[in-house]
Amino acid sequence: MAATDSHIKVTSTDGVQVVEFCDRKILDELAISETGDQLKSVVQSEPSIRVLLNFEHVEHLSSAALGMLITLDKLVKENGGRLKLSDINSQIYEVFKITRLNKLFDIHETAQKALASFQE
Repeated sequence: MAATDSHIKVTSTDGVQVVEFCDRKILDELAISETGDQLKSVVQSEPSIRVLLNFEHVEHLSSAALGMLITLDKLVKENGGRLKLSDINSQIYEVFKITRLNKLFDIHETAQKALASFQE
């Protein structure tokens, strides 16, 4: 299943839905809301879904975007799925550390490492 729309690109690798963000800056309220809706539809597309959010192209995240990620994490867990994050740049990772979200999310250095961890 490969879907492309304005904010995310979804591909399937080894049974994991890999989500890449098309926007370098996830700051605008409307874009965050639309991205959240798109991610929600991905998560609800199958039970016990495995999702990898790849932040390779993302340079900036707003606090509202962090809130959207927390909501998404809760939804994935409610549906018996697993969510992992990868390729977060050092500036954004600092925000995750300050807000202690690095403890909530399963964060990996690269998408390859995150994909491998789904197999463990």
